Amino acid sequence: MLDTVNRRPDTVFLAVSGYFLLCVLLRLAVSNSLEIDEAEQAYLSQFLQLGYGPQPPFYNWLQYGLGQLLGTSLATMTILKNGLLFLCCLFYGLAARLVLADRRLSATAMLGVLTLPPVFLLAQRDLSHTVAALFAVSLFLYGFLRTLTRPSLLSYLLTGAAVGIGVISKYNFVLVPVAAIIAVLPERDLRARIFDWRTLAAVVVACLIVLPHGYWVLQNLDSASSGTLNEMKEREVEGRLLQAAHGVLALGSAIIGGSIVTLLLFGLVFRAKIRLIWRAESQWTRIVGRMILLCLLAVLLIILGVAATHVREKWLVLFLVLLPLYLCLKIEAAKIDLSGHLGRFFLLVGIIAVGALTVVSARVIVRPWYGDYSRLNIPYGAFVEAVAQSEGKQPALVLTGDKQLAGNIRTQLRDALVAIPHLSNVPAADMAKRPLLVVWRDGQAQAQPVPELLKGALKAFNVPETGMSPRSLALPYLYGRDSQRYGFSYIWIGEQGTVAGQ
Repeated sequence: MLDTVNRRPDTVFLAVSGYFLLCVLLRLAVSNSLEIDEAEQAYLSQFLQLGYGPQPPFYNWLQYGLGQLLGTSLATMTILKNGLLFLCCLFYGLAARLVLADRRLSATAMLGVLTLPPVFLLAQRDLSHTVAALFAVSLFLYGFLRTLTRPSLLSYLLTGAAVGIGVISKYNFVLVPVAAIIAVLPERDLRARIFDWRTLAAVVVACLIVLPHGYWVLQNLDSASSGTLNEMKEREVEGRLLQAAHGVLALGSAIIGGSIVTLLLFGLVFRAKIRLIWRAESQWTRIVGRMILLCLLAVLLIILGVAATHVREKWLVLFLVLLPLYLCLKIEAAKIDLSGHLGRFFLLVGIIAVGALTVVSARVIVRPWYGDYSRLNIPYGAFVEAVAQSEGKQPALVLTGDKQLAGNIRTQLRDALVAIPHLSNVPAADMAKRPLLVVWRDGQAQAQPVPELLKGALKAFNVPETGMSPRSLALPYLYGRDSQRYGFSYIWIGEQGTVAGQ
């Protein structure tokens, strides 16, 4: 197998597609319950909006479209996420081919994407918008490098489309094209590509893609910006100097955490040539190196500007994803004999990627042995099935108070509308649908009082206080012991407004 990889590096594309297919199959096999981002996507996929809050809408739009086409389910959500990750690797490999003469190195660069923790670990646990942004970065990289090496109107338009998609995937993506333009300016023979009239066409395409959501942002600026800024200020620190110190340390820690695996793997495979690689340089190493440096410098300035004290690795992955390509460009500039290197690198990446995937999947089964349960162990599907069987029908409307429960119920009841009173902009006619299931979760094995949020909504439906007597249903955790159960409280209101059990 390793000899085949060395002789035919294009087989790496098949291996990468096989890896993401395995990701899909394992996720579907271990649990039908959802993680936080998955539940949010399942809930929001009911609505097509210009904006959904602090995150741009591109991933939500894709999820909505796929849901309309195939139905909202764990399968469609898992396929979307891993499909975007595969496309990220695909366009990354195609981009690497434009600037790397040796196909083995372009395959190595593509495999390098799988060495980034947000890709091989965090994405398989729970990521959404970052996945879309990674795809956009790779698409931009392909379009941008094609514009520099083989300029055409199509390459400019593709680059503009990638910029537009990236901006509506993650706001911090905008640093990538800005850094790319600045990185090229010192190169005299490539500078003309930036000042070409076709750049204007690319800008127009990008603006057209961003325009609908951009209009929403102008109307909802606080909603669009508050989430990330609040997370970056997660830790309260007195004094600007101390805040700056914490911010710089957090950034340094995130850079190390996000790049250490990649650097170690390349270091192990090319350990005898590290000094030679370090000294090697080419036009492309300068450009890509400047892009990485400029992006991280911009992040540093943002941190100091907003007094941030917290930085996550996943926020930097849009910039650190350029690292494998940069290292491969350095290796090619050093003119190193590549015999056997791709096979060894392929083996190490496979061990890490498949090993991490196995651990992520197995935790759902292993943790309950020790009485430790995660969101994937909560029996949402069994609850919905039990209620529907008890009442003899499925609800037309489900009312709940949190996205985690709403998203999980949505994947189980594809024909029902799931609403959260303070979040859902649902027409009154839809809110009058019956049967109505009102449900909340607390993990207890006995009925809990109706939360005030849901009680207010029920009063708006003219349900009297006497009709708000909740019922309880406690079910075993997935892969758990029968004695350990998770409880749900709910109210069932029939077609004529009658309350089950009254």
